[in-house]
Amino acid sequence: MNYLDLNIIWFGLVGILFTGYAILDGFDLGVGCLHLFSKTDEERRTFINSIGPVWDGNEVWLVTGGGALFAAFPMVYATVFSGFYIAFILLLFALIFRACSIEFRSKQPMTWWRQGWDIGFSLGSFLSALLIGVALGNIARGIPLTADFEYSGSFLNLLNPYSILVGIFTVSLFMMHGAIYLILKTEGSVRQKVTGWLWKLIVLFLITYVITTLATLLTQPQMTRLMNQYPVLYILPIITVLVIVNILREVKNGDFGRAFLSSCGAIILLMALLGAGIFPNMVYSIPEGMNSLTIYNASSSQKTLGIMLIIALIGMPLVIAYTLSIYWIFRGKVKLNDQSY
Repeated sequence: MNYLDLNIIWFGLVGILFTGYAILDGFDLGVGCLHLFSKTDEERRTFINSIGPVWDGNEVWLVTGGGALFAAFPMVYATVFSGFYIAFILLLFALIFRACSIEFRSKQPMTWWRQGWDIGFSLGSFLSALLIGVALGNIARGIPLTADFEYSGSFLNLLNPYSILVGIFTVSLFMMHGAIYLILKTEGSVRQKVTGWLWKLIVLFLITYVITTLATLLTQPQMTRLMNQYPVLYILPIITVLVIVNILREVKNGDFGRAFLSSCGAIILLMALLGAGIFPNMVYSIPEGMNSLTIYNASSSQKTLGIMLIIALIGMPLVIAYTLSIYWIFRGKVKLNDQSY
């Protein structure tokens, strides 16, 4: 296997883009899931303003990842986006309604107005996180494809027990990730309240993590095929466990900055495990891997991949630099004023 071929490189780059989205939008989806647990208008404004300057920029990574997938692996894009059409429409509506809730909530002072948008914000965040997890669960499990690489199931087939389990795990991960972020961005009674929630969220995350891991090992044997072929890859789940344990350690020590970095690391490693599990497939076809879309039979031409790589090497550092600069500019604790959401 040539590890420097363009197909493998683009498999990695697409994975990096979606991982970046999971890290960045993961915490603000988590904040949204926690939003209704806060009771006062000031607390809810604090929650929204903690992500206010960055949430829309975070979602750019999803758009960029989808664009890269379309350009590098057009057959995968066509199969997944047509097969998951209803699920993606629901995700799109959830993200749009969530964005409207953030922008419109503060436009009127009436309690009923704000509470209505609060519900929309929280439900949109929860549904988005759940659907993202369900999609990842189906990618790991595999979907039925015809000889023409078309999805042969229905929307209800996507709501199988394994994918729903992955969806619930994703929600628990994002809620823990978002709670740690909130602790970093808030102070006073709000910070104290979220700190009180965090251990319960960590327990929920650990329970769903263990159940999802066992379900994967017992029901999805294809996910360990590459690791069995290259045993050195077993370092990934070992490091994942160590990083997750370090989240608990840093939270116990009160170092929430390192806990957040460990949470980011856990997401990176979990996405790496997903990538290692499906490689070299992009869409695993069930049963028995028949008609699967791989990084070779679903890719663009080598010339296209080469030109795109040059563009990516120029563009990605700029995107990363812009993202880092925004987070640096809006660093520090949330301070509410008349211009806040």
